[in-house]
Amino acid sequence: MLSSTPRTALRRGSARARTDRSELYAVLDAGLICHVGVVVDGSPMVVPTGYGRIGDTLYLHGSTGSASLRAGGEICVTVTHLDGIVLARSAFHHSVNYRSAMIYGTPRTVEDPQERLAGLRAITENLAPGQWEATRPPDRKELAATAVVALSLAEASVKVRQGPPKDDEEDYALPVWAGVLPLRVTWGAPEPDPALPPGTPVPAHITGRGMPDATV
Repeated sequence: MLSSTPRTALRRGSARARTDRSELYAVLDAGLICHVGVVVDGSPMVVPTGYGRIGDTLYLHGSTGSASLRAGGEICVTVTHLDGIVLARSAFHHSVNYRSAMIYGTPRTVEDPQERLAGLRAITENLAPGQWEATRPPDRKELAATAVVALSLAEASVKVRQGPPKDDEEDYALPVWAGVLPLRVTWGAPEPDPALPPGTPVPAHITGRGMPDATV
């Protein structure tokens, strides 16, 4: 089960809360970008970045000079999927269908070399499964310039809204179209680097994500 703390307890729309930890994993694993909220020099900052998950740990990375990673203290990480626009009969009841996760905690700087590589691999594989094995691994200089942090998923909440609009009873008689405009994100055709040798095929681990096949 997910944690229940004053920060993760939903006060509005509590019926949309999900309490099974597997639903947290599903929201995170379906996402590519998270937003990291942190306080830097007394001012709030929200940074979009890639991430990866291994078990109950979320991994983030950035430059060793990154202000958001050097700030210290607690952070808040969110991942949101917009699944549709909900059009109601009244302006007040318009909404969106979504799946979202919010995680609180104090990130831990990863020092162990093996865990650092595992974290970087998780981030890479979340964005492009199969890419870690297909590319050159980071060298010593690149690793020295990269900070990797780990965030426990111990304190997290999940909120989901699905389905049609929920209008006031008297508004159902209005001659207004109501329903959901679904939103789906799909991959386009791979766009090869112009520096690739002619005839270089797109590898199977990329076209296997539902992308069209292509060659240079």
